[in-house]
Amino acid sequence: MKKQIFIVLLFFWAIPSGFAQLKSYTFEEAEQLTKENPKRIVVFIHTNWCKYCKMMENSTFKNPEIISILNDNFYFVTLDAETKTDISFENHTFKFQPTGQNTGIHELATALATIDGQVVYPTLTILDSDYSILFQKHSYLKAAELITILEKTQEITIFGKNSFPNP
Repeated sequence: MKKQIFIVLLFFWAIPSGFAQLKSYTFEEAEQLTKENPKRIVVFIHTNWCKYCKMMENSTFKNPEIISILNDNFYFVTLDAETKTDISFENHTFKFQPTGQNTGIHELATALATIDGQVVYPTLTILDSDYSILFQKHSYLKAAELITILEKTQEITIFGKNSFPNP
């Protein structure tokens, strides 16, 4: 009996405290889902070498409240800005554009992460259901900052696109 209780306790201890996982979609999936059930798309533009991107992946996007808000109200897409895979989105095929021997940037990353002529990582871009850009931000975002942004993005539905305040 004690052995069975120990096994049950060990099982519950080994399971992470939260079962919720952040649902992530490809651009193609998000585009199709938006046609069926219109929602905004949150795009996280990152690279493999960016330490702030990794920090966001391992902290901000693991926050249970962030996971809940994104899963319930948005389609979440991650985009490696250096992917060499073609991406079809909005009747256009976006491709990797080399800038050197082993360097380059994906056209879609350029389109979604350029602010004031610069691409910086990480960048968070929020697209409306018609794929227009509602919000862009270059920088590491803590969970509380992202929650504020996502809540304000949802308020746009009520007050209109022009009322979006920057955090």
